[in-house]
Amino acid sequence: MIDIDPASRPDPIAYLDHVASTDVGRGYKRQVLELLDLRPGQTVLDLGCGPGTDLAAMADAVAPAGRVIGLDRNPAMVAEAGARLAGRPQVEVRSGDVHELPVADGSIDRARTDRVLQHVDDPARVLTEFRRVARPGARIVMAEPDWEGMLIDSQRPDVGRTLARFISTEMIRHGTLGRSLARLCEEAGLTVRSVVTVAPVFRDLATADQVLGLRRNLVRAVGAGYLEPGAEEWFDDLRSRPFLASALLFLVTAEVG
Repeated sequence: MIDIDPASRPDPIAYLDHVASTDVGRGYKRQVLELLDLRPGQTVLDLGCGPGTDLAAMADAVAPAGRVIGLDRNPAMVAEAGARLAGRPQVEVRSGDVHELPVADGSIDRARTDRVLQHVDDPARVLTEFRRVARPGARIVMAEPDWEGMLIDSQRPDVGRTLARFISTEMIRHGTLGRSLARLCEEAGLTVRSVVTVAPVFRDLATADQVLGLRRNLVRAVGAGYLEPGAEEWFDDLRSRPFLASALLFLVTAEVG
């Protein structure tokens, strides 16, 4: 993977908040919540909870006796999530590694990940850890992209294809994880209940640029030699025409037998 200048990264909390506020974000997050099939009294684990974006909705679904545990290893995320959910006594935010869950064996009814496993060292190990902490019949729902499924309409489709390949191979640790999730679940001893693909459509370039990182990754692709110098003009051309892009997201539901 290519080292990234921290100054070129978007603020992670602002980025996650923005994605969650878009029609695309609200749509697939609603599907994840439905697939979780939360019930009052359950204990739910959010693996990589970020700034706590989805904790309140899950807490509402398991109220009044249920509880939600948000887990993240980023201190800034843990602090932000803790502050946002301070008025929710049934929500606990913990600092920890998803590869070694700070949760007791057999204590979790539901778990979810949202675009987290694409970044971790070992997604298979995370699934094994979920099995350890899960009660019989527990369910996990995962939303993970497949970056090779990013499609951009343009006069130079070769640039869009190369950009998708650059992101999936150089910028994301597991850039094609979405298509592998069902297999990884079965190899971890989980039963796959459903695999759903979501392909949101972006008609606004500014939104697509913020969510998919088009412009900043285009510059990186040129610097890494994936694209020739001057390819940045491709982005300027996108601005001059009606815009359309799509991305591919897999929603996988698996259970412990």
